[in-house]
Amino acid sequence: MDINWDNLRLFLDVARLGGLTRATKTTGRSAATLGRRLAALERQIGEPLFVRTQAGYSLTPAGEDLLSRSAEIENAMLALTRRGKRERIVRISAGWWTSWFLSHHIDALWKPGAEIGIEFVTANTKIDIGRRNADIGIRNARPTEQGLAGRLLGRTAYAFYSGRTPMKGSAELFVGVTGDAVVTPSARWLQAHHADRIGVRGNDPMSVRELIAAGAGLGLLPCFVGDSDPRLTRAGAPIAELTAEQWLVTHHEERHASEVRTVIERTAKLMRRHAAFFAGEMPAGDNGAR
Repeated sequence: MDINWDNLRLFLDVARLGGLTRATKTTGRSAATLGRRLAALERQIGEPLFVRTQAGYSLTPAGEDLLSRSAEIENAMLALTRRGKRERIVRISAGWWTSWFLSHHIDALWKPGAEIGIEFVTANTKIDIGRRNADIGIRNARPTEQGLAGRLLGRTAYAFYSGRTPMKGSAELFVGVTGDAVVTPSARWLQAHHADRIGVRGNDPMSVRELIAAGAGLGLLPCFVGDSDPRLTRAGAPIAELTAEQWLVTHHEERHASEVRTVIERTAKLMRRHAAFFAGEMPAGDNGAR
């Protein structure tokens, strides 16, 4: 039996919405056209698909069976349609907190239905862009590898933060890091200067922030993280020797691909719009809202 796919799509709309009137809005067809197409489908199936009443259309057993089968066909057709668009995935590599920031502002980088996908590659170490392990990297230094291009975005500042209500006895203590997180410059700085006064540690940035917010001690955070959390208060000026440049890094050839170029420009625009926030220059109480 050669069933018209367009008729099946109309059937699905009417079945899901329970009547012709509602389906006219989703299909763009008149009620009369929908009625004729459904009647033709029923003749082809050889059984009634709906019980028609003044209250609307309800499915017969044959209609229920066709609804189930048609939904499977619909999913397959949608998958083929998406594959035909050949969505381009653009991979962005960044550290934990920059990935957190970009994720929070995903609407500035990506829109549902676009033929561009975004994939975050979060790591505290360099991802090899030269070997196409990522398309875009946000780094704290100018790229030196052959074949890479860099664009200076601004600076990232670090400062000490404490919770609004410190735990008793924690005033002279610090929150440190352990595990993979110790490779970051801020973690090494804290270890070098205050190792003997670290009371608790976390092996991921989120845990460290929660420990600071809980009042376990002072902790080092990027200013764009600490200043955006109302549970935290900055304890002193940014530490000058930890302030780092912020570079957007790409492969010199791959950056010319239209999808990559689009995400590059959107990312650069977003980061520059919040440059003062990253540099720790936002007024007190400003949480870096869009």
